Amino acid sequence: MNSMIYKGYTARVEFDARDNILWGKVLGLPDSVNITFDGETVAELTQDFHTAIDFYITDCQAAGREPTKPASGKLMLRIPPEVHGAALVAAQAAGTSLNQWAAKVLAEAAHT
Repeated sequence: MNSMIYKGYTARVEFDARDNILWGKVLGLPDSVNITFDGETVAELTQDFHTAIDFYITDCQAAGREPTKPASGKLMLRIPPEVHGAALVAAQAAGTSLNQWAAKVLAEAAHT
């Protein structure tokens, strides 16, 4: 995936061959928040991305609400009990808490 990051917001970037433009969409936000941007060059794309994020943050401040961040750091999962048990055993075997173990495994899987 081609991506860009600005002020903690990550966007996926693609090329639209039909319109001959680069375009992007900010990821990790609720469906009610749709931030997109485009440009004919990488420089234009980058500038429009920054402008879109800055506008979103300013608009939220003007409306008296907190801008939605892509992630809060809290994750609630529903998994089968046998997976939960196996993960707990793996965490204990690694000498860590389940939370620390899961954070490490998810970070590795997400390639961060």
